[in-house]
Amino acid sequence: MTTKKFNIGDTVSVLDEAVDGVVIAVKNNEVTIETTDKFVMTYFVNELVKINNTNDLNYIIKTETLVNKSIDIQPQKKYNTPTFKSDKVERGVPEFDLHIEKLVKNSRGMSNYDILTIQTETAKRHIEFSMRNRIPKIVFIHGVGEGVLKAELDFMLNRYEGISFQDANYQKYGLGATEVYFKQNVK
Repeated sequence: MTTKKFNIGDTVSVLDEAVDGVVIAVKNNEVTIETTDKFVMTYFVNELVKINNTNDLNYIIKTETLVNKSIDIQPQKKYNTPTFKSDKVERGVPEFDLHIEKLVKNSRGMSNYDILTIQTETAKRHIEFSMRNRIPKIVFIHGVGEGVLKAELDFMLNRYEGISFQDANYQKYGLGATEVYFKQNVK
């Protein structure tokens, strides 16, 4: 008859009981374990079963479950993937954030009128720059807030000829942005 060998630190389970633990002492045929509930109990060797931890690297190395795999010595052949070239260069749409903290270093001490003036003047500069440089579309990020900046932006955009505008993509900007389109005159 072969006797089971337990070592300190082995994880074990008790037969006929729902008790698991770790071996803390071995003396002859008696094994003392500390249960998962932190109780110290002693059992005979034939009442315990060793639980192999498959996450334990030593367990994996000792078992013969590892299979030798031949390693390819030649690197895999690289296949040429077709590349597509477009005549048009795709550029991102210019976005301009009109939040005051993006425009000035410190807005402390500024009145609401001063803040709104800086925001509208910045928007006006970007609109005129876009018209001069024939940029077809820009986006102003104004935020949701109380809607004062959006209303002022709408009023200002209505005064320009050759401009149309609408709320920007909801998925990308939510309700806090406006897209401005510049109609290009072909001369």
